Amino acid sequence: MDRTKTIALILLAVLAVLTSGPSSAQTLAALPTPSPAALTLAEARPLPAWAAFCQLYAAECAIDANEPNRIALTPAIWNTVVAVNRRVNKSLHAVTDQEHWGVPDRWDLAEDGSGDCEDYQLLKRKLLAEGGLPRRAMRMTVVIDEKGEGHAVLTLVTDRGDFILDNKTSEILAWYRTGYVFIKRESADTVAWVSLGGVTSPVTTANR
Repeated sequence: MDRTKTIALILLAVLAVLTSGPSSAQTLAALPTPSPAALTLAEARPLPAWAAFCQLYAAECAIDANEPNRIALTPAIWNTVVAVNRRVNKSLHAVTDQEHWGVPDRWDLAEDGSGDCEDYQLLKRKLLAEGGLPRRAMRMTVVIDEKGEGHAVLTLVTDRGDFILDNKTSEILAWYRTGYVFIKRESADTVAWVSLGGVTSPVTTANR
């Protein structure tokens, strides 16, 4: 089966989860304990690869001010988020951008079934947005990981705190429990980025 068919099957399977009623949804995790949200500071410079991605996929970066800027978590929504996170993590083939495209950093939607950290998160956001979650409340985020390297995760801004979707684990954690240094994330108010207080800003997100 080629990569295009693989990614199409991922989309169909995840959309089936998104559109299923609470009675037919798989029982997964209970709602997370409320926790403090991450504080945003001043404007921050976006990564060049993100800017290039937005030129190709403008709708994935657009801000709709009519959308809520946080997700009101219910058990059904949380179970959907957990299911999407797990399915995408298991379905994609991890490969660095250098191996994949011959460049240090490139952001896309893993349309051929392969990608690195940011591609996993972009696909998760696309699927969750197609299922009705507000894109404005799902922000791409750059961190420094446990190896001291740049890494991309997806922050879900919710009424119970900020939670992180990550391709390194299928456990969704409050941002401060990940062990990462949080550098910056997309703004919820404009097509730009905001600082989260981390000192070192990576040039690329080079992780698988």
